[in-house]
Amino acid sequence: MLGMLFNEKECKELDYVLRKELDEMLLDLSDQRLDQNIRHAIANRYKTVFRMYARFAPQKELSKYARNGKFPQTKH
Repeated sequence: MLGMLFNEKECKELDYVLRKELDEMLLDLSDQRLDQNIRHAIANRYKTVFRMYARFAPQKELSKYARNGKFPQTKH
């Protein structure tokens, strides 16, 4: 376990960076052109970044990024 101290400006920047990363991953997960293995890797990374964001995000903001753990399956 590591601990870090951030000032207010750094906290806002971290919040922004994590939200943008979550947005990008959600967009990628909805892209049906991506291979299933790639989408699975993105979903795993999403879980990690979401847990990081969940440590300090307000509940209202957090609910915007909550997923049910599934992503759309490609149809063959």
